[in-house]
Amino acid sequence: MIDIQLKNTALIPQECIDFTASDSVGGSVVFIGTVRNNTKGKPVVRLEFEAYEPMAISEMKKIAEQAQVRWNCEKISIHHRTGSLDIGEIAVVIAVATPHRKAAFEACEYCIDTLKETVPIWKKEIFEDGEVWVAAHP
Repeated sequence: MIDIQLKNTALIPQECIDFTASDSVGGSVVFIGTVRNNTKGKPVVRLEFEAYEPMAISEMKKIAEQAQVRWNCEKISIHHRTGSLDIGEIAVVIAVATPHRKAAFEACEYCIDTLKETVPIWKKEIFEDGEVWVAAHP
């Protein structure tokens, strides 16, 4: 089962955790990505995320489907924010449930790394002295 959401409201990690809960899994891993207060030592005021929604959702679903096959994931939940986020707010939550813990860790890492590489989500970093658009991917 897969749960993919792109939201312009606060993300609630417990929703992803609840979705992936199952008596038949032995490992569950949750990644929560938050807005930090600096980039390369430069103070950040806030971030703004934009996405090409139809393609972003499609790409996130594809990532989850690939992880399901590769790591035998029973359930995967991926939620990503759009809009303006303050320091400390949650930008992304990924929850993965698999029969064994190692697979859960590997699948979760694959999901966030691939999301950052392939999903059309962009962020604007807002500083006290200006702003810059950067890819959400490294």
